[in-house]
Amino acid sequence: MSAVVSFKVRKEIKEKMDKYRNRVNWAEELRKFVEERIKRLEAEENMRKIIEKLKEINVEAPSGFAARSVREDRDSC
Repeated sequence: MSAVVSFKVRKEIKEKMDKYRNRVNWAEELRKFVEERIKRLEAEENMRKIIEKLKEINVEAPSGFAARSVREDRDSC
């Protein structure tokens, strides 16, 4: 199912769109742009939600863990 969306552009932009209408399907271009923009916005929103959930998780490393890990890594070479 489809819905109609309309918007205004400056007159000079419309004239330029008309000039290239035989080479560009403006409706399709705009549809693709809107769909891609929505995907990016949804991805950003999902990432924010994931980050917030991760912040809620209280994970602590034991004291000295980082230093021991680095030392073990260096010694293994």
